[in-house]
Amino acid sequence: MEHALSPATLAELRRPRPYPAVSVLTPTHRREPENGQDPVRLRNVVAEARKRLESDPSVSRERRTEVVAELDRALAEVDLAHAEDGLVIFAAPGEHQVWSLARTVPERVVLSDTFLTRNLVSAQAAERPFWVLSLSADRITLWSGGPDRVAEDHSGGFPLIHVRENFDAERRMQIGDDPSTFRDEGTRQYLREADTAMSTVLRDQPRPLYITGEQAALSLLDEVGSLAKSAVQIPHGGLAHAGPEAVWQALRPVLETEGRKNTTSVIRELISARGHKAFAAGVDELWQNARDGRVRLLAVEENYRTTVRDDGDHLVPADTGDLDARDDIVDEIVEKCLETGADVRFVPDGALGDANGIAGVLRY
Repeated sequence: MEHALSPATLAELRRPRPYPAVSVLTPTHRREPENGQDPVRLRNVVAEARKRLESDPSVSRERRTEVVAELDRALAEVDLAHAEDGLVIFAAPGEHQVWSLARTVPERVVLSDTFLTRNLVSAQAAERPFWVLSLSADRITLWSGGPDRVAEDHSGGFPLIHVRENFDAERRMQIGDDPSTFRDEGTRQYLREADTAMSTVLRDQPRPLYITGEQAALSLLDEVGSLAKSAVQIPHGGLAHAGPEAVWQALRPVLETEGRKNTTSVIRELISARGHKAFAAGVDELWQNARDGRVRLLAVEENYRTTVRDDGDHLVPADTGDLDARDDIVDEIVEKCLETGADVRFVPDGALGDANGIAGVLRY
């Protein structure tokens, strides 16, 4: 199952496809007893997709058989034992994908000439993905991080291995030289290469960057490259050779501090926007401004969801299952704001006070 949504992957998912490109969405659960219903719900929603394909007169028998086969292959790849909060299946002639999301999705089936991506985009924004670069004298490891985990990532050719020939640590200690030296030219060049490789990763997938390592390693990277100046530096050695759990435990207190700073910054901007009459709140007001490209900063409480329908002039509250109900309007707003260059921030539930779960700062 897929987890990481890069800009290149998103562009590929959004390209037009021969009809029908099928998107199947269903909420899932991480824990018992709620996860006991997941297999049944998944089978039912996939069965609904098959039914929709069979009843669509514009889908030929050959095309229907091909897409149903892709749905079956996708279903076989689903691992509900490691489910998160949402599952998305894409199937089209000759291809299929399965995405596991750390954000819930509405249960729905969509047949179109493109895949439905807004829930992936919103989940990616809510996860606040980040990079961790762990330095050591002989290995530099890249980690991809999310809300509650990190995993080793091989983008940019990482891990980078530095083989030091004729390196006799015991002898160098005896004669007073530092065996873990970050002073020799070979090590300097090694860190320059890491700086260049990581800069390329950041151009392709911009995210906040955290760098871990001994203080000597952090200082040398700061001296020979440009990464360290814009990254959060964590003086913690040994993580280049560690497992993901050790890296996560070292990062967690730093991330919690950064999260509190993020929330405080967002609230400060919203308060200022009220005073300058550049404040908007609620899904109806934010949806209108998002479509006009007027939102500069969007703040969303982490678990805020609401169902609405469009009455022609405004979005009004609706019940799930109502005709024309839109269960993922928050995800639509998030996606539209990101498309128009807005800064999207997720904050803890209740942080926005009387703003009804979603608020924004307008450009003009």
